[in-house]
Amino acid sequence: MAVAVWGSTWSPVTALFRQFEADLDGRPAARRRFVPAADVTKDGNDLVVTLALPGVDVDKDVDVTVTEGRLTITGRHTDTRESHDRGVLSREIHTGEFRRQFAIPRDVTADRVEADYDKGLLKVRVREVVRAALEPTKVQIRNAAPALEGGTETR
Repeated sequence: MAVAVWGSTWSPVTALFRQFEADLDGRPAARRRFVPAADVTKDGNDLVVTLALPGVDVDKDVDVTVTEGRLTITGRHTDTRESHDRGVLSREIHTGEFRRQFAIPRDVTADRVEADYDKGLLKVRVREVVRAALEPTKVQIRNAAPALEGGTETR
């Protein structure tokens, strides 16, 4: 048997609305935030960060900054949806801010960073950031004790 609690803070109607506004992962609409998908790749000696920002006005709403070993991309996203159903106009406007940060070498300055936007993709290229010194290099291990012959220890 279901028990219904009636009061000023909860009702079956309120619970129904909360269920409808919940996102697929269970977060209420008030806690949703837009986090653009990002790909980080290497192109020669360049680092390329690509963010999916469809419908974002990058001239007005997106900033790319470089500060002490961090590439930061911030912006504002607005999504407007309209529907006409049985003579009723419904319009929802969702807005939010986003921020993505990526670690880069501390000596990188803004003059080595380029950003281009095309067909919903923001590509930020950090030139000459991947150096040979950053590639994996095997380090020889020095062993102070001489190798034992035959694999047995003698005392």
